[in-house]
Amino acid sequence: MFRTLLKSKIHRATVTHCELHYEGSCGIDADLLAASNIRPNEQVHIWNVNNGERFITYAIHAPAGSGIISLNGSAARRASVGDLVIIAAFGMVHEDKLDECLPRLVFPDAQNKIVEVRSEPAGPQAGDHLAPVDLQRA
Repeated sequence: MFRTLLKSKIHRATVTHCELHYEGSCGIDADLLAASNIRPNEQVHIWNVNNGERFITYAIHAPAGSGIISLNGSAARRASVGDLVIIAAFGMVHEDKLDECLPRLVFPDAQNKIVEVRSEPAGPQAGDHLAPVDLQRA
């Protein structure tokens, strides 16, 4: 059996352009693409932190060091310049390889320059204070 796991995430990037009259896609600074292991033409999920919109498109290369996050075509209607977005890509992983598969998590600053890259989430997460559920009894 295969499972779909998070492969790559750019966490809270700032939208710099919304280009309605473009054929589609999401332009992403090449430095962010490389750091996150997202390839041009790869399917990406985009989650808008500001308005809750969630949609799927594909990544395209924007110049390295430009800080560009450009939502193009119909995706331009789902965000505004200055909105924070999470860009994620997923991969199919065989059950035998699940423990070997770690995501690339990229954290940019407000200008979309890379601040941190890691493969594990940060410290305590929401819900950590909750008692564990006994799945045998649930």
